[in-house]
Amino acid sequence: MVGTRAPEDAYTAEPFLPERGGLPALRKAAAECRGCPLHRDATQTVFGAGDTDARVMLVGEQPGDQEDRRGKPFVGPAGQLLDRALEEAGIDPSEAYVTNAVKHFKFTQAEPRKRRIHKAPNLREMTACGPWLAAELAVVEPELIVVLGATAGKALLGSSFRVTQVRGTVLEEEIHGRPERLVPTVHPSSVLRSDDREAAYRGLVSDLKVAADALS
Repeated sequence: MVGTRAPEDAYTAEPFLPERGGLPALRKAAAECRGCPLHRDATQTVFGAGDTDARVMLVGEQPGDQEDRRGKPFVGPAGQLLDRALEEAGIDPSEAYVTNAVKHFKFTQAEPRKRRIHKAPNLREMTACGPWLAAELAVVEPELIVVLGATAGKALLGSSFRVTQVRGTVLEEEIHGRPERLVPTVHPSSVLRSDDREAAYRGLVSDLKVAADALS
C-alpha cells in the first residue's frame, strides 16, 4: 500500500488502495482509509462482503448504525428485509456480493448517547469513496449490479440519476471503465419507512425478479 497518506481535504481514497491482492487486501487497506473526513466520527470502515465469484453485486448507499457498530454491510433491519426479498425473487443472498457506495457511516447526533440519525452522503464523499467500489467491481466482476436507491445510483451513474425513472429495468452502461449491466431499485430502508410497506415491498421484489431474470 502506498505509504503517503492523502490529506482528508483531497477527498479521494486512491492513495490508500493496495497495489496488489484481492478482496482481503482491499478490506484490510480500507480499514485505514482517511480519504475524506467521514472516518472521523464513524466507528469503523464497513467494506463489502459476500461471494468473491458472485454473479450479482448489490450496491447500497452507506452503512447504517448497526453496520457501523458490527463492521459488516446490510446486517440491520434493511439488510434482513433485503435478504427476504432476494429469496422471494429467486436470488440466493449467500451467492451475492453486497457493498455500499460509501464505506463510512454519516450521521447527525443531537448530543452524546442520543440516537445517531442517518445523513445522506454528498457527491464529493461518494466520489472520494469511488476507488473502493471500482476495485470491488474489478475483483468480483459481477454479471449484474443491483443498484439500491438514489445515492448508489448517483455514485455509479452520475448526479442526474433518478431511481423512480429507471427502477426495474436493465441498463447497460460503462462503470469505472467496464461495461456493466445494472438493475436499479429502491433501497430496502425506504420500504421500512413507507406508509404502505407491503406495496413498497412488493415493488422491491418485482424489481429484483427483473434482476433474477437477467441472470438466468
